[in-house]
Amino acid sequence: MLSNKNVFPEDFLWGASSAANQIEGAWNKNGKGQSVMDALGRNKNDLTKDVREKTVGIDSNYYYGSHEAIDFYDNYKDDIDMFAEQGLKAYRMSIAWTRIFPNGNDTCSNEEGLLFYDNVINYLIEKGIEPIVTISHYEGPLALAGEFGGWSNRKMIKFYLKYAKTLFEHFNNRVKYWITFNEINCMQVPFGIMTAGNISLDINDKKNTPSLRYQCLHNQLVASALAVNLAHGINSENKVGCMIASIYTYPLTPNPKDVRANQLNLQMKNMFCSDVQVRGKYPGYALRFFKDNNINFDVESGDKDILRNGTVDFYSCSYYMTNCVSDNHAGEKVSANLVAGEKNPYLTASQWGWQIDSVGLRVFLNDIYDRYQIPVIIVENGLGAQDRIENNQIHDEYRIDYLKEHVKQIREAMKDGVEVFGYCPWSALDLIALSTGNIDKRYGFIYVDVDSFGNGSYKRIKKDSYYWYQNVIKTSGEELDDYSISENKIANFNV
Repeated sequence: MLSNKNVFPEDFLWGASSAANQIEGAWNKNGKGQSVMDALGRNKNDLTKDVREKTVGIDSNYYYGSHEAIDFYDNYKDDIDMFAEQGLKAYRMSIAWTRIFPNGNDTCSNEEGLLFYDNVINYLIEKGIEPIVTISHYEGPLALAGEFGGWSNRKMIKFYLKYAKTLFEHFNNRVKYWITFNEINCMQVPFGIMTAGNISLDINDKKNTPSLRYQCLHNQLVASALAVNLAHGINSENKVGCMIASIYTYPLTPNPKDVRANQLNLQMKNMFCSDVQVRGKYPGYALRFFKDNNINFDVESGDKDILRNGTVDFYSCSYYMTNCVSDNHAGEKVSANLVAGEKNPYLTASQWGWQIDSVGLRVFLNDIYDRYQIPVIIVENGLGAQDRIENNQIHDEYRIDYLKEHVKQIREAMKDGVEVFGYCPWSALDLIALSTGNIDKRYGFIYVDVDSFGNGSYKRIKKDSYYWYQNVIKTSGEELDDYSISENKIANFNV
C-alpha cells in the first residue's frame, strides 16, 4: 500500500503564479502599448461600484489599477529573491503582449519589452526557478480591440501567431512550458467579451451574444492549435498546454433533471474547450448545444485539420471552489469564480462567498485525467482574504489551512494515479483583482503595502503562509500540518 511519503517526486514543480497586468505596473514605460485592461478603471467618485469600468481615454476621475499594480516591473529582482528563498521550483507568469508589440500588429517587436522579460526569465533561471509562461492572460492590445474588435475578428490569429513566434524564438531553450490562453473557457460567459479584447461592448450589452463569444473562442482555439505546432517546430522540447478555469459543479439533488442539468454544465463549461484542445475536435454535445441554442459562428475550411493537428501536451487549470446546479434554479445562490451557482449545504464559504471544497479538487483531477490521460498542473488555487498587519506580521492561518487541505487532496489524486507534475497557487504575492482592479481581496504569500488606489510604501512582507509553504516545499509535501486550525475557521476568520 502506498504511504504519504515520496508521493510528490523530486522534480515536482512546487511553484506560485501571477499575471503581468495584475503585478507589473509600468503600463506606459519603455515602449509598452495600452492593453484592454489598462483602459478599465474604478470610479473614484462612486466607490459603491466595486467593479472596473471602461473609459474613453484616461479619465482623472478613475483609478486604473493596472497602471501601477504592485510595481513588479521595478522590483522583480527583490521579488524573485523572495521566491527563491521560499524554495519555489517554478513560477507561472505571463507576458504582456503590448510590452512586445505595443499595438499588437507592429512590424517590429519592442526591444525594451523583450529586454525586461530577458531580465526576469534569466534571473528566475539563475535562482533555479522554472518559468512557466502564459502567452495571453487577459491583456490583449487595446489598438486591436479598437481597429478589429478583438478576437471576434479572425485577423487576430495572425497577430497572435506573430507575437507567439517572437516569444518562442527569443526565449528558446530558456522557457520550456508554455500556456496559450489563460482560462480560455471563460469566453463562454458574458464577462468573456472583455478578455476577448472587445471592450467596445459592455458585459451587459445586447450585442454581447453567445454567437459573438463563441466566434471569439473559435478563433482562439484555432490560434492555440497553430501556436502548439509553431512551438514544436521551433523546439521539439517545448511543452504547450491549455489552461481551463475549473467551474466544477454537482447536481443539487439526485433528481435526474438536476443530474442532467449538471452534466450539460460540466460538458460545456468545464470540458468543451479542453476537449477541443486535447482531443482535437468539437464534441458532439457541443454541436447539439449550438444547434439547440441557435448559436452560429464562422468556421473556415481547414480549421478542423488545424484543431486535430494542434493538440496540447499538458492540461493546466485554476481551481478555487465548486457549487451546485439545479434544473429549476430553486436553490440558494452563491458567488463563484466566473459563474455563480446553487449553494451546497455541505460546504462552508470564504469571506467572498466562494464555497471551499478541497475534496472536489481530487474529484476534478480524477475526472480530467480519466478523460485525457495527459499530465496535469494546477496553476491557480488560493484563498482571497482581507489580510491584516499585526506588528509587521500577517497571520493568515485561514490561507494555510485552505492550501493545506488542497495539497492533501492533490496527494490523494496522485495516489489514485493522476499524473500531476506541479502546483502553483495563486498567488506568489498580492496583486490587483481582475474584475475590480482593487487589492482588498489578497491572495499572495507575500503582502504588498499598497491600497486599492495606489497609496502605500509598496513594501513586501512575508506572511505566515510564506513560511508554511517554504516548509512544504522543503519536505516535498510530507509536512503539511504546521499552523493547523479547524476547518470551521477558514470560513469564519475575522480580518
